[in-house]
Amino acid sequence: MHIYLENLKGMLGDDCSLSDYNSSEYPITCNVSHTFLAELLANITLRLDRHHYPEYYSYQYRLIGTLFQSIIFVVGVLGNVLVVLVVFRTPSMHSPTYCYLVSLAVADCLVLVAAVPQEIVSYYLVGDEWIWGRVGCALLIFIQYTGINASSLSITAFTVERYIAICHPMHAHAVCTVRRAKRIICCVWIFALCYCSPWLVLTKTIPLMYEGIPVKEKCTFALSRNSYVGYYFADLIVFYVIPLLLSCVLYGIMARILYDNAISSAKNPGGQQMRHLHRGDTHRFVGNGTNATKPNIQSSATQVVKMLVTVVALFAAFWFPYRVWLVYNSFAKEPYMELWFLMFAKTMVFINRTNFMESGFIVFNLHQMPNKIM
Repeated sequence: MHIYLENLKGMLGDDCSLSDYNSSEYPITCNVSHTFLAELLANITLRLDRHHYPEYYSYQYRLIGTLFQSIIFVVGVLGNVLVVLVVFRTPSMHSPTYCYLVSLAVADCLVLVAAVPQEIVSYYLVGDEWIWGRVGCALLIFIQYTGINASSLSITAFTVERYIAICHPMHAHAVCTVRRAKRIICCVWIFALCYCSPWLVLTKTIPLMYEGIPVKEKCTFALSRNSYVGYYFADLIVFYVIPLLLSCVLYGIMARILYDNAISSAKNPGGQQMRHLHRGDTHRFVGNGTNATKPNIQSSATQVVKMLVTVVALFAAFWFPYRVWLVYNSFAKEPYMELWFLMFAKTMVFINRTNFMESGFIVFNLHQMPNKIM
């Protein structure tokens, strides 16, 4: 300590005297201005701040983030894999509806695998440290955005397919086929891959400075932050606003058709009950269709629409905080980076990727199928 005080005395100049540190409460006395001392203390404080930055996340933050997101990861991956395996191994589920559910499950699984593990690992690193390298920086972000956008487009295509099947049954035989569904899904994924491919070059790793020394690296934008405003805004419109608006309109029409059919069935149970639903298209929801009755067709069609409405409603709710945060930070002079809000927003997105509604829908329909087709 005495050596440190000697050095500090040298910094202050000849106007200062050094007393015995052990016998004096104020070992340094000097005649200098308060301004100079304030500047000196500010410089010392700045160096100390740099020495302690970046810091680890708090214990509570790491614990809560790890616990919740680990559960989401396990449940989500298992649920999505279950959807894919069950559909592929059940011939009676080889229908347009389940083709779109498989596409949705694959997209959500990609997001979970690419995002959640590295998010959990980041809780135990310092600051913005990135340990996955330049390739990982580009590839993981590319996979995340591809899965997110393919998921949104799959939901939209699924909604349009149900609208045609319920509201335009005369065209359903030609339009709502497995082959056409597979082609649409291929187009969805090709578009998502092409749209998100710029992320392979729009990210980079840079040194993370620590006391002026590059000791770590971080994954960041390759261009200035303002250059991404248009990209994020296009994401918001194409993969969030348009799908939600389109879904709301189509669900309103489908709900009216199903309601009219229900009223007609109640008034004339022995007559023509399904004016708009076509048995050839909807029989897939209740097994192989050999024993399907018109009330069953009505019920199964309503069940699918309810499931889709719930999926889209959860999609809108869970994505809203993160989408708003992205748009705000694109225009704000000072980005909003409150840690607990970021964890909340990302966790909501991860929950939306678990596909629990689709998994429950498939399990329910498995139990409804006759044993002979299981």
